[in-house]
Amino acid sequence: MAPALPIALKRAYETAAAGDGCRILVERLWPRGVTKEAARIDLWAKEAVPTADLRKWYGHEPERWPEFQKRYLAELQKRAQAAAAVAEIRARVAAGPVTFVFAAKDLERNSAALLRRALLDGLIG
Repeated sequence: MAPALPIALKRAYETAAAGDGCRILVERLWPRGVTKEAARIDLWAKEAVPTADLRKWYGHEPERWPEFQKRYLAELQKRAQAAAAVAEIRARVAAGPVTFVFAAKDLERNSAALLRRALLDGLIG
């Protein structure tokens, strides 16, 4: 197992805080109703998120979560752009605490939580 990395999770609709460290938006689309000033995003990791097709297929349907996890991890391992984005995220984590910022309402079954787990557990590059 990989060493623990300082990665927190926070919804885009929550107030940014100094303790968040580097704020990385892990969404393909900008969160509705959130200004760039309020979001205080340091990096928008569009290439480390699920493809539009996978995101649409999942649709945040809880019964699709197990299959979504498999498909998303496979995407992260296959796409060169995803590997580059993951490398950039790892570099930011090495520099200090990181917070993944996401828009999903479900705090447990979302791509940001899965990306965090994949990094912490060494499941991806």
